[in-house]
Amino acid sequence: MAPSQSHKYPYNLVLGMVSDRERAAFEAGIKLGALYHQFVGTPVSSASADTLERAIGAAVSLQPCVEDVRVELDRNQMTPNAFGYSEVRGTMFHVEITTRVGKARCRARLACEKDYPLMSLVRCE
Repeated sequence: MAPSQSHKYPYNLVLGMVSDRERAAFEAGIKLGALYHQFVGTPVSSASADTLERAIGAAVSLQPCVEDVRVELDRNQMTPNAFGYSEVRGTMFHVEITTRVGKARCRARLACEKDYPLMSLVRCE
């Protein structure tokens, strides 16, 4: 996804003593949590998965501090119901997001770990 220019918002005016690195980590976590709760349950099929992945990425990339986001859904978990579609489950997500606040940058991930949709910080610098 194209980088959002909104990462230039002067968070230090609002948050006082919080460091840019802490804020970038917070923003990454908030984005992943919002993405998870917003899209779980969305109707999806193998044929529509590409479109949904792009739509999720485009929506998340509009938010403040997002520099990059990549979304993949595990098509192996898409078992059609009686009406021919599946629903997004948390374990289907593989998402990587990079947030930036000032010069601080954090990369975080949402991925299935031991049958659980785990959100984690990968790297902050």
